[in-house]
Amino acid sequence: MYENKREPLASKRLFYRRVVKNLVFALSVLVICLLIGVLGYHYTADVEWLDAFHNASMILSGMGPVVEIKTVGGKWFSSFYAIFSGVAFITNIGIVLAPLAHRFFHILHLELE
Repeated sequence: MYENKREPLASKRLFYRRVVKNLVFALSVLVICLLIGVLGYHYTADVEWLDAFHNASMILSGMGPVVEIKTVGGKWFSSFYAIFSGVAFITNIGIVLAPLAHRFFHILHLELE
């Protein structure tokens, strides 16, 4: 049914490669989320590009809004973007920490055997 195959711990070089790969992926997700925010604020809330970038950056980092939204569409977008940003932030933390957690649990598993 289940074969107990002991996989050796990945080399530090392979581990660092996985960490960098996950960091690049997390940064890519962050850039896409930021782009969604900038475009959304600019087109739904009639906010200038720099202010849209500023507001999207602040929301995405969890700091809160800095631009007063006056349009109905902008308020709808802002509400959903805030929820989306919270989920994206937590997901990115998981992406970054995944190789570290995997290595930690692998070391624990090897020590138990």
